[in-house]
Amino acid sequence: MTVTNSLIEKKIKSAEEVANLLPNHVTLGCSGFTPAGYPKLIPQAFAKRIEEESKSGKTFSINLYAGASTGEELDGCLAKTGALKLRIPYQSNSYLRNLINSGQTDFIDMHLSHVVKYIEHGILPKIDVSIVEAVDVTPDGKIYLTTSSGMSATYLKNAEDVYIELTDVHPIELKGYHDVYLPTHHDKGMPINILSPDDRIGLPYIQINPDKIKGIVRSNVRDAATVFKSPDNDCLSIADHVLSFIQHEIKMGRIPKEYLPFQNGVGNIANAVLSSMAKDPKFNEIQMYTEVVQDSVFDLIDADKLKIASTSALTFSAKGLDRFHKNINEWKSKFIIRPQEISNHPEVIRRMGLIAMNTALEVDIYGNVNSTHVMGTSMMNGIGGSGDFTRNSHLSIFMTPSLAKDGDISAIVPMVSHTDHNEHSTMVIVTEQGLADLRGCPPKKRAELIIKNCAHPIYRDKLHQYFENSLKVSKGKHTPHDLENALSWHVQFLKTGSMK
Repeated sequence: MTVTNSLIEKKIKSAEEVANLLPNHVTLGCSGFTPAGYPKLIPQAFAKRIEEESKSGKTFSINLYAGASTGEELDGCLAKTGALKLRIPYQSNSYLRNLINSGQTDFIDMHLSHVVKYIEHGILPKIDVSIVEAVDVTPDGKIYLTTSSGMSATYLKNAEDVYIELTDVHPIELKGYHDVYLPTHHDKGMPINILSPDDRIGLPYIQINPDKIKGIVRSNVRDAATVFKSPDNDCLSIADHVLSFIQHEIKMGRIPKEYLPFQNGVGNIANAVLSSMAKDPKFNEIQMYTEVVQDSVFDLIDADKLKIASTSALTFSAKGLDRFHKNINEWKSKFIIRPQEISNHPEVIRRMGLIAMNTALEVDIYGNVNSTHVMGTSMMNGIGGSGDFTRNSHLSIFMTPSLAKDGDISAIVPMVSHTDHNEHSTMVIVTEQGLADLRGCPPKKRAELIIKNCAHPIYRDKLHQYFENSLKVSKGKHTPHDLENALSWHVQFLKTGSMK
């Protein structure tokens, strides 16, 4: 449905016209979150302008801020210009990842709940231009976002100039899904009055001065749909361990029978847990308070097991988006889209007592978790919101297959090559092999549980040998390590291509 009004008609421009108005050296604050609701036409037009004008010697530099990862039409095309100098706070584009790991683009890997403060306190370069995707903009400056909220409200508030990609991909009935609220950082903190995932405390739009809007571009381009593989046997085994553990916690009285709200990360394992929950007769209706909702939520809806899902983005496949559009009126009571500062806010997470489920790249024998760096130095995607939820949830679960690269990498290692979540924050580690409940365990007990329950058999004896040798050679016996060999598995992989 194509919307129009006096402001839209007055501000309408082509993507190329907007691209020509952007400064050569610019900090962009864009909508978009894993990857949903990001601008597509203006960045591509800007990339084309950079490519053409660079031939005549003009120079460009771009600092790009978004909510989290975006699609090829934003992250990818700007990265390929060679002008992208800084990116925050999370990304998943392969070309951009290569630039980051080759040292050509700076990347600040941040907890998603911290980004607003860094912007508003002037710690990061100020935002020159904000570009957001919207389903509607009113003459008095009300902007109705699409399928993500992310950092959009903060970027629109702090940018000098604003440009809008007005899309007709989504029905106008998407208006009303958002709950936009931002706390004030400069005053003494006031409570965020969210007691339950279905509480609304904000507005369904972002209000700005319409004079800041310098151009509106019409768009009919869909988000780059993220397609995840069907859960394999390892993912399903991990899901079984997680669900059995939750039922055990209910029996022990540590989780109420009506559950606590669930947070789940992105990817095949997280989807497998929710899909398995939908099929498991022992699970009833649940609530979600998370940062990304994916297609697995449809399994819960079909099983009549979803009460509400509070999120910062609806990241659906193409087929899933069509289904969402078809039910957009009926499901307005099922979803709330919030700014990431609220979806990931420590106060709200702690108050509601979430059950957090996130994925890890590797875990060491004492429970330290690496979520971001391959072999300690190469960035994968970023920490995202996993730290926000890990440090503040009632129960924090990390999940990973025990093997990678056809068995040449063990996800359970003597010492992680990079630490994102230390042993003081992690509670439960799960692989397809089993589950280790680390709560209340001293370090050596943690090591025994992780090796016994989570390590793959082809590496279990090797881990035992490392641990036993550490008990002998380590000066300190509280957390024994053989420091000369603690990272030898990673070194061996870099040299030979295998940890075996």
